[in-house]
Amino acid sequence: MNENLFASFTTPTMMGLPIVILIIMFPCIMFPSSNRLVNNRLISIQQWLLQLTSKQMMSIHNNKGQTWALMLMSLILFIGSTNLLGLLPHSFTPTTQLSMNLGMAIPLWTGTVLVGFRYKTKASLAHFLPQGTPIFLIPMLVIIETISLFIQPVALAVRLTANITAGHLLMHLIGGATLALMNISPTTALITFIILVLLIILEFAVALIQAYVFTLLVSLYLHDNT
Repeated sequence: MNENLFASFTTPTMMGLPIVILIIMFPCIMFPSSNRLVNNRLISIQQWLLQLTSKQMMSIHNNKGQTWALMLMSLILFIGSTNLLGLLPHSFTPTTQLSMNLGMAIPLWTGTVLVGFRYKTKASLAHFLPQGTPIFLIPMLVIIETISLFIQPVALAVRLTANITAGHLLMHLIGGATLALMNISPTTALITFIILVLLIILEFAVALIQAYVFTLLVSLYLHDNT
């Protein structure tokens, strides 16, 4: 039990060079394109899920917001597939790295804010000062609203990082406890193994839910600025 709990979160290397870029590109293999007139079952299911998700997420947007549909669908596919691949044994989950999640959250958030200042300048500036604010509270409210605006991408990245990291750590701890208990108490080891299996099933759901939540929040930020 002397193994480092955070060893699985370190960036993997090959011959001293980081291979995280190859790992990030790997999920593209899960979504092959077909040139056939009639698609097979796998591609048909993928297209149906994409259409369902796109219809649900884009229904609240106007024409300007719907131009982001391709980017948002690519985002949810990338995060979801990366999270799922990270559940495989001896794998690496890039979304456990706060730097990568910030690298996704900050440009997308910046894009939505710039779109808001371009198309809804008055409404975007009005968010900094609610109507009917007393005069002596104006400076304080402007500072608070500014901080809340700039904390949005940080909250996006930290939420995704914390949920994925916590699940991986819990699976690591329960898996280590199961191995340690096999020679001490097989009955207890069986109980912890059942808990581990249930947790893995839960993590599959969390991997997809967190991808949807991240993309949905970006979509809501976009909706508020278009």
